Parts: sequence; structure tokens; C-alpha cells
Amino acid sequence: MTHFRSALSLALLGCAAFAPAARAITLPSETAIPVMFTHTLDSRKAHAGDVVTAKTMQVVLLPNGEQLPKGTLVTGHVVEARPFKFDETPYAVQQPSYLSIQIDRVADSPVAASVRALASAQAVDEALRPQRMDETDTLGTMVLVGGAHYSPIGKRVTDGRFDDIVGYNKKQGVFARLLPSSGGCEGTQNEQSLAIFSPDACGLYGFLDYHLVAKDGIFRLESTHFTVIIRSESAALLQVQ
Repeated sequence: MTHFRSALSLALLGCAAFAPAARAITLPSETAIPVMFTHTLDSRKAHAGDVVTAKTMQVVLLPNGEQLPKGTLVTGHVVEARPFKFDETPYAVQQPSYLSIQIDRVADSPVAASVRALASAQAVDEALRPQRMDETDTLGTMVLVGGAHYSPIGKRVTDGRFDDIVGYNKKQGVFARLLPSSGGCEGTQNEQSLAIFSPDACGLYGFLDYHLVAKDGIFRLESTHFTVIIRSESAALLQVQ
């Protein structure tokens, strides 16, 4: 039996030695990656260096024909965190609670990515369920984060103002060129994977009295009213720098 185990161990080691290493995928600049956070991030409990995990919400198609499957792991880390503590000094300027996060990797590839839009768990839930607009809307309408919408059985995604076609609902998810927005986000020429986000989604959705700052691959969420919390199943539209 000992001889058999030794032979099996050597065989496994030999297989491992010849197993191909995971190949890193090159993510072009401007690539949009819609992700959902897998656990809650609370600035009362978070510390610098804590791991942040999320997963892609749909297939991400790349210009060279490669793709990131739905559920691809995206990781990062907490840069700094501070809970909210009310200063009772009369007329005191309240110091903000904040949570700063840097995204580091997509699958096996290092990446520098900013956050284009961030949606609370409640906003995500609403975007994932058909919304009935009126009594004639029997199937309901999928309303994306940012206001664009489409029929669950339709292919065209239209904006929430003029019903212009801004994207398409395909078998693998929602795809569109990113549109410039008043919030300072720029558009793209290439079609991007958006999942629950509108092509012009930019900034915060569903986060009351929070403020978002994204700079140099780090996004910082802060509030002068509450302790900053990003709950599990909140979502972000990342964009490769």
C-alpha cells in the first residue's frame, strides 16, 4: 500500500509539473465590468488590507474575441476605513465616515479599474425584477440602474427619456456603448457588457447621503451622516483604466 501511495503521489506531481499555467487575460482600457459584491463591507469593522471580493454579473466580451464568464472572481482590498462618530461639540463640522477600496485583479489578471457607477443592494434588486409601468404592462419592464429599460422578451434597450435605442438585450446579457453623462463619465466607441446598468449610468444609486470619489484606481465612499456600508449584493460598474 505504501508503494502504491508513493507511486500515486509521484504521478500527481508529474501531472502538476506539466499542467499549463492559468493564462492571464489582457483587459483593454475602457473595458466595462459589471460586478456584484459577495460580502458586506462595513467601515466599523473593515481594516486596511482586508480582501474585497465580487463576481461578474454577466459574460464580459473582449475586442479580441476572448471573454470573462459570468461569475468570474474580481478581488481588491480595503485601503482605509473609518466609522462615523457624531461630534457633539456645538456647530462642529462632522468628520466623514469613509471606505476606500482598490480593485486589484480580475480572475488571474492584475488590473487597475475605477468605479463608474455604484448601486445599493436595494437598487440592484429593483433592476433585477420586472417593474409594471401600468395595467397594460403585463410582462413588466426591466428598468436598469440609471433609467434605461427594455421588455423581458425584447432585444432593444431604450433610454428613459426619449425612447432612443441605446443598447441590446442579448442571450448573454445587456450590451451597449457607454454614453457620456452629466456626472463626468465619458463614452466609449466599443460595445460593453453592462448587466443591470444603463449606458449612461454614472455615480451613486440608492446610497442616501453618500458621496463617491474615484481617483487613481481607488474609489472612496464617504458620508457625514452615517457609517459607510456597502452591503452584500450591491453592484458596481467597473471600468479598466
